[in-house]
Amino acid sequence: MRNPLNNPFQSSVIGRAGSGVQINTVLRNTYILLSLTLFFSAITAGIAILTNASPGAGMTATLLAFGMLFVTQALRNSGFGIVAIFGFTGLLGYGLGPMLNSILQGLSNGPQIVMTTLGLTGAIFLSLSAYVLTTQKNFSFMSGFLFVALVLVCLASLVGVFFPMPMLQLIVSSFMVLLFSGFILYDTSRIIHDGERNYIMATMSLYLNIYNLFVNLLMIITALAGRRD
Repeated sequence: MRNPLNNPFQSSVIGRAGSGVQINTVLRNTYILLSLTLFFSAITAGIAILTNASPGAGMTATLLAFGMLFVTQALRNSGFGIVAIFGFTGLLGYGLGPMLNSILQGLSNGPQIVMTTLGLTGAIFLSLSAYVLTTQKNFSFMSGFLFVALVLVCLASLVGVFFPMPMLQLIVSSFMVLLFSGFILYDTSRIIHDGERNYIMATMSLYLNIYNLFVNLLMIITALAGRRD
């Protein structure tokens, strides 16, 4: 009599069930950590606003954050990775403070612009994530397109640095919004379809998507609706 444990069909079912449990664990841990890091970023951004941090301090914090990105990657499989990702997101939040402060203080409708941007960012992220989680659609086919688009948008941003043109910046920011919306679909799909099993790295990817989405939406809304009277 054959041992039922050797039944390949049953082993396949058990394997899929185990994989499903692992995916759910990664998703749960990712969204918990993502929520905490976003909250921590809001705190550090608030500190930068309250202390009236200079643009230079904000730029320094942002540059340090990119250093922490590599530290987080190196420590992703240890408990220190949690500390590193909070350092990374906290520095990015602080670096965003001077930009937020200039909008809040420099525009008569600054608070409305910031809150509107927060609401739109949250709505876009939740909608796209819910779509992927509900449909279970695999967006891995987007990887090549997203990479090429990111390179092109970065090159366009460099052109904007040397040749400042408000319209070019608005166009680049609009493409950035579309690009990082695509990355939200792609990165969420990677967790579901066995592409990412480390929740620290999954959190970092989704955090960067949300961060870039927020910054570029903020630039668009400020350019179109900002009032200095």
